[in-house]
Amino acid sequence: MSKRKKAKRKKIVKNALLDPREFIAVYFYEVKRCLESLDKDKLELAIDMIIEAYKNDRKVFIFGNGGSASTASHMSADLGKGTLQRVYDNTERRLRVISLTDNVALMTAFANDLSFDDIFVQQLRNLVETDDLVIALSGSGNSPNVVKAVKYAKACGAKTIGLLGFKNGGKLGKMVDCAVIVDSTHYGPIEDVQLVLNHLIASWIAKIKNIHDKKIGLENENKAVPFR
Repeated sequence: MSKRKKAKRKKIVKNALLDPREFIAVYFYEVKRCLESLDKDKLELAIDMIIEAYKNDRKVFIFGNGGSASTASHMSADLGKGTLQRVYDNTERRLRVISLTDNVALMTAFANDLSFDDIFVQQLRNLVETDDLVIALSGSGNSPNVVKAVKYAKACGAKTIGLLGFKNGGKLGKMVDCAVIVDSTHYGPIEDVQLVLNHLIASWIAKIKNIHDKKIGLENENKAVPFR
């Protein structure tokens, strides 16, 4: 390779890499912008719906694909365990939360025997009941398996929340009872915000449970609960 071609190639590589500091600044700015532009009323409604499910002892189902599948598992753990005030108190009411992304054997069985579009809806057929709560996580809001599951849940009388993106939430944006939509078309910031919302929601529920317990004189023994 001639010196001229090597110099040209080096310049192309440098341009492709851009400036890492600039990329970091732009990415941080985008995540911050997405968080600040969230509809706070819709977010408050989503929290109220989860608390309502808790008060009425209803089940909460969470699911999504890819990074959203991971967040569904994380959210299930935070709502199921992170909101507890007294982990050894069998009388404390707990959130009955289930992630539909964790049973690999069941998901692959449905995917293999039926289709990938059925991996969530078939699980709901076993479990969902009227007034249960379904939380769908999706960037585009158009994932066929998520849309199919939400459609079935609504037909069963379940309430539905969508943590969505792509500016309008796609099909799910118009389908769910409460759509919290991230104003971005990039999966990274959308999934970042989904995880922030998970922590915000779980922390708020833990906080109000803690306040309630203090009012009735119960001692909080769970050192992992935030906002002490």
